[in-house]
Amino acid sequence: MSALQAHPTEDHVIDASGVLRQGLLQLSRSNQLRSIIEKAPVSRSVVQRFVAGATTADAVRATQALCDSGRLVTIDYLGEDTLDLDQAKATRDAYLTLLAALGSSGLAEDGRAEVSVKLSAVGQFLPGDGHKIALDHAREICQAAVNAGTTVTLDAEDHTTTDATMETLLELRQDFPSTGAVLQAYLHRTEGDCRDLAHEGSRVRLCKGAYKEPESVAYQKSSDVDLSYVRCLKVLMEGKGYPMVASHDPRLVQIAGALAAKARRQADSFEFQMLYGIRPDEQKRIAERGDQMRVYLPYGEQWYGYLMRRMAERPANTFFFLRAVATKG
Repeated sequence: MSALQAHPTEDHVIDASGVLRQGLLQLSRSNQLRSIIEKAPVSRSVVQRFVAGATTADAVRATQALCDSGRLVTIDYLGEDTLDLDQAKATRDAYLTLLAALGSSGLAEDGRAEVSVKLSAVGQFLPGDGHKIALDHAREICQAAVNAGTTVTLDAEDHTTTDATMETLLELRQDFPSTGAVLQAYLHRTEGDCRDLAHEGSRVRLCKGAYKEPESVAYQKSSDVDLSYVRCLKVLMEGKGYPMVASHDPRLVQIAGALAAKARRQADSFEFQMLYGIRPDEQKRIAERGDQMRVYLPYGEQWYGYLMRRMAERPANTFFFLRAVATKG
């Protein structure tokens, strides 16, 4: 049985979990449920395991602890679907403040801590010239990252934003060539995007995908997404860029290591990435064996949508979240 061949029982679980996934994605946009969950006392204790806190100080403190353990960090200020210019500016300012703090603390040195930015959070969807507003804000954030000694990765969102995000990426890379891209393996187009971006100096994070997408643009079965992930990862590992392997799946982590070895990659020519609070012991083990392990660290008040999508992203994530509430594994 191959590493990606699912056990029959697992196939059954995956099919059944499809209902859970779609439900969680729907709930991620429910303002009524969001209000109920955010006010529930148990919610805060759960969120503290997966979100660093609400403030810049919280993010810096968590980043310091992760870096002290030998892990790298990418920080996401939570917020998206911004339809108000003032809110977009506030998100930009939060990143500028964060990057200044990372620079002054020394955490940004050698890219130990970088930032991840959603273009929708800095104005991409604003009426009129949202693209230009988001691009200008992203430029300011990228310049602040350069000043601090680090870089920026543009997060991927739903498929309707992919072309605009790729366009912004290419524009930013003219002045900030180290700006990272994020590609989602569940999209049919992604293998081609990997080929386009697997060039010298190109940083590419490959994840599975966390949004509800139609069958016309995205694979629906978990096994198909896994196979696409491996095909995309082969392209990135065999290319001249810098792959960032974003997965908690032990099989895919193992396959990534094998592909890196086959491509004769040095440990500093790629990295693994996992979410804050998920499989922390495995994160430490990967770092301790000499591979680069970067933790995706979210902070801010707008944690609800983030948390729901992470659980919907893959059935196993719900298990990881629930298990982590009771344990530290």
